[in-house]
Amino acid sequence: MRRSPKHIIAVSANVIDEDGNILLVRTHVRSDTWEAPGGQVEEGETLDQAVCREVFEETGIVISPVGITGVYYNVTKNLLAIVFKAHYDSGSIKIQPEEIKEAKFIKLTEENIDQYITRPHMKSRTLDCLRAKHFAPYETWEVNPYNLIGRLLN
Repeated sequence: MRRSPKHIIAVSANVIDEDGNILLVRTHVRSDTWEAPGGQVEEGETLDQAVCREVFEETGIVISPVGITGVYYNVTKNLLAIVFKAHYDSGSIKIQPEEIKEAKFIKLTEENIDQYITRPHMKSRTLDCLRAKHFAPYETWEVNPYNLIGRLLN
């Protein structure tokens, strides 16, 4: 008998402020690296809702997702990660101390990325976002009847 797949879906956002800086966090679990804020999508939650919620919970920052810059799969953890590029809307950094050790906006470039992001899978996600000229289309639908809830596209 075939088992139903049990995958985790996670989202993160490369949040860009008005000066071109990127919001990065260091977690207690992965304190050796900086990374984009994010986390697991909850049941019934859309991907764009989840990324906004996670960024706000972890950092106190309100964002607007612009588009998806990559989709990544971790075979070891059965984890599908969707990475968004997002604009900073409002708020000041106020970390969730149980999970987040530090958060700040950093002038991140391809030249200095190794000073901050030490894990190769996090680095490739961030570089993909920095280099992105276009985004993958993203839509959220209800069916019966069909109702387009939201769409992000270049």
